[in-house]
Amino acid sequence: MTKIEENAIRSFKSGLNCAQSVISAYVTDLSFDNNLAMSLSCGFGGGMGRLQETCGAVTGSFMVMGIYNCKKDSDTQASKDKTYSMVRSFSDKFKAIHGTIDCKSLLKCDLQTEEGRQFMKDNKLSEFVCEKCISDSVRILDELIR
Repeated sequence: MTKIEENAIRSFKSGLNCAQSVISAYVTDLSFDNNLAMSLSCGFGGGMGRLQETCGAVTGSFMVMGIYNCKKDSDTQASKDKTYSMVRSFSDKFKAIHGTIDCKSLLKCDLQTEEGRQFMKDNKLSEFVCEKCISDSVRILDELIR
């Protein structure tokens, strides 16, 4: 496990959501404001506010790609085009591992219900699913930006 993966998992275990955990792991490497990043990514956990749409580890990764490309290239259109391309590539790679980028499909429970949240806790899905998604996201990100 890389240092960035370890940092992301540690952040998640300390209470950050999956999106925050991924983005926070890149604060030092990409030199951006951690407080702003935590605020921006706050609503993206649980597939965006527990809507269980796109996995938070995935959306956090998309944010990192945007920061990376915008710091690298001041041309807005070029950085946007590069980011869009990386998002598609990331999505393909994540789906190859997990079959989907959809939080509800990954967790197989409904986080909007007490029963679903209890199922997640009882089955340690944070550990067995979310941490794997975070770790895989960081590995894919590193492959795309290094």
